[in-house]
Amino acid sequence: MRPSNALITPEGYPFIAYSVVLFLFLAAGTLVINSAVLAFPAGIAFLLVLFVISFFRNPERTPPVDTTLLVAPADGTIVYVGLATQEHLGACQKISIFMSVFNVHVNRAPITGKVVERFYKQGKFYDARHADASCENEQCGLVMEQDNGVRVAFVQIAGLIARRILCYVEVGDRLERGQRYGMIRFGSRVDVYLPEGLEPLVAVGQTTVAGETALVRLG
Repeated sequence: MRPSNALITPEGYPFIAYSVVLFLFLAAGTLVINSAVLAFPAGIAFLLVLFVISFFRNPERTPPVDTTLLVAPADGTIVYVGLATQEHLGACQKISIFMSVFNVHVNRAPITGKVVERFYKQGKFYDARHADASCENEQCGLVMEQDNGVRVAFVQIAGLIARRILCYVEVGDRLERGQRYGMIRFGSRVDVYLPEGLEPLVAVGQTTVAGETALVRLG
């Protein structure tokens, strides 16, 4: 399924439908039986409907005018900035973004370019903030190459609750910076791997907005 411009991402429709049916069932039971016992679970079900709608929201984003800026692929909080080694890029820098269940979970391309590699690895489901999540958790990654030859990798990583990674693109596809390319359900992480020597524009603890927050300047 290709990403949609709808205000709610299509992957959320079944979950929204289930939660609405549950709410209506409990609410109807409360009215018919006139029982206060069902009023509380009906209220919880209504809050669940609001939560699911919020989780699958799909807002529009506008990348910075400066095209040399690499943007965040995910909404969330920076949990790591530093050196790393990545199997497809070698020695590099890494910036990790943790997405809580309250963040938008649609992922966006950090640069404009061509997808030159796609890789997937089965794994565990540690808390996405865990230091071992980058290498041990289930993940799906892309390597993109800009027209000038600069390569960047970014990896969707499943978390403790998230058990479904969705990536819509394949090798050979071309993405524009800020374009939707996938999502991860219910709490997760995205690692971005960059060439060495770049000055990070973000720090640990900072919040990011996918498609808008600049992580580095590629030049």
